[in-house]
Amino acid sequence: MVEAMRLAPSCNNNQPWRVVLCTGETLEKVKECLDKGNAWATRAPLIIVVSARPSEDCRQNEGRDYYQFGCGLGVAHLILQAIELGLIAHPISGFNPVKTRAALDIPADYVVITYVICGYPSDDESLLSDWQKERQRARPERRPIGDVFYSNHWGEPLQ
Repeated sequence: MVEAMRLAPSCNNNQPWRVVLCTGETLEKVKECLDKGNAWATRAPLIIVVSARPSEDCRQNEGRDYYQFGCGLGVAHLILQAIELGLIAHPISGFNPVKTRAALDIPADYVVITYVICGYPSDDESLLSDWQKERQRARPERRPIGDVFYSNHWGEPLQ
């Protein structure tokens, strides 16, 4: 998974992501930073914390700071490799970034972007809320293609 993320594309090959793989005592510290709605993640044997320093990646006009896009590409590659290995890798935003920074000694000029919760598939739903259980049973409904993808001009639905 690490190699898949390492090889992911990024602007000018800057590879803006800085990643902490949390196990053992560090894993327990990071779990204390989770929001209550992510109690299910407390069973994970691995949490990957992704951060980046905006100034270390491409900064274009119109607010196009590419560090988050690059980190997203890296995490996507990591997730695909986890699936290939028979694992579950689920990115979340439900955590306290200030506590995370302190727990992992992440410098203040880095943005803590996401946690990737990694583990093994399970049918145990005991830590899930009712709405989380429902979402597990069926793929969430997606927006129609024509609402998201356009043909040639903004607002012209793809046919």
